[in-house]
Amino acid sequence: MRTPFVAGNWKMNTTVAEAEKLVLEMLDGLGRIGGIEKVLCPPFVSLVAIEMMLKGSTIKLGAQNMHFETKGAYTGEISPLMLSDMCEFVILGHSERRHYFGETDEIVNKKVKTALTGGLKPILCIGERLEEKEAGKTEEVLSRQVRNALDGIRPGGPSGGSESRQTQDEHMTARLVIAYEPVWAIGTGKAATGEEAATTIHFIRGIVADLWTEALAQDLRVLYGGSVTSANIGEFVSQPVIDGALVGGASLKAEEFVGIVERTAEIRRA
Repeated sequence: MRTPFVAGNWKMNTTVAEAEKLVLEMLDGLGRIGGIEKVLCPPFVSLVAIEMMLKGSTIKLGAQNMHFETKGAYTGEISPLMLSDMCEFVILGHSERRHYFGETDEIVNKKVKTALTGGLKPILCIGERLEEKEAGKTEEVLSRQVRNALDGIRPGGPSGGSESRQTQDEHMTARLVIAYEPVWAIGTGKAATGEEAATTIHFIRGIVADLWTEALAQDLRVLYGGSVTSANIGEFVSQPVIDGALVGGASLKAEEFVGIVERTAEIRRA
């Protein structure tokens, strides 16, 4: 059984004081929910403060981005070495990074490799734009994004490892999460249906099976993201192929985000 997973991506919202207040409002509610992995991804400036607040809790911390180099003359960038002492997860390949900042599949691939070798667990985002969906290119786009993002990456890490093959496989499926976020649904209030999302995620698992193995594809957690709320989360996580959600705007509302996590845990326990 795959452990369900819900992450909140706060994007470029909240000052440090606002972030601390939001965590305080969530802490007790999230702490009471078991059997699910819970991750908060605040802006960089709040990571240290939030890490201190989450110590001793079951809530994990993630970053929203990172550079693919570990250090160097990259003014304004953040390396995995700067994050790994605080964060367990990092969001990579988000459609906003691809659209606004010109991140290519090649850049995303470099970041995934560096995150894995740097001790971080990537939440790899993929998804098609509205015009691609309307042109019937969803599968083509997703296949390209997954294959390019995972190019050269094998169980155990980009360069393999000294562990047994079984141990390497277990490490990979525990260290990588894929989030299917159709771009046309992000922040628009127009989510895919649960059935649509399940069909697409089944296709994504097929790509992973082709790249690795069917067993690895079935062990890998794949999330849905895009206008997720406490009202519609059940539609997605009631589909066995969907393991949780990457939540945007709703993660900035404490009661709403706790509700999403709680509903996910309830359905997956049933």
